[in-house]
Amino acid sequence: MKSTALVPQPRFGSAASATLFALALTIICQISVVDAQNEPILVPDAVDYQKLLPILPDPPQGWVAEKAEGSTEDVGGFRITNVHRDYHKGEGDKAPTAAISILDSVANPDYVNATTAAWNNNSETNEGYGKSVTIDGNPGFEAFEKESKHATLWVMIANRYFVQIELQNQDPKELQEWVKRIDLKKLAAIK
Repeated sequence: MKSTALVPQPRFGSAASATLFALALTIICQISVVDAQNEPILVPDAVDYQKLLPILPDPPQGWVAEKAEGSTEDVGGFRITNVHRDYHKGEGDKAPTAAISILDSVANPDYVNATTAAWNNNSETNEGYGKSVTIDGNPGFEAFEKESKHATLWVMIANRYFVQIELQNQDPKELQEWVKRIDLKKLAAIK
């Protein structure tokens, strides 16, 4: 029973989104263990979160960044690593915000394949859009909800790292500016 319906889509806001992001991977990992009960499990080790924290960028001029957070946890025989940082410009409910999360998905290549395959489904309605994108040769997916002004970009780096950028109260074109702040080549080289 392989699942291809899960696409990482945690809600915007805090370290909770990084936790939900990791939870989706945990569920897929557990499904794969059930699928492969009679096969040996050779799982590469996720990197320690301390290696990923420096990839989270400093805030742009005029913005404030919260302290970067991360964890590497053992979950059902797999190590899962994720890091997260929140950014904001100004105060109040309408202030622009951003959040960047990185998840090491090395523990489950099936999850990577299922998720990136789902990114080929493009749609546009009066309420927003979802579309495939390519960032520096890396596959990705961009989504925007017009009413809530919520934009999200996912990018797969080195067939291993999911980078997620979420923006609130910003034009979705700003996703491209935020992804430029992340050293994707440096991330790809981390093992």
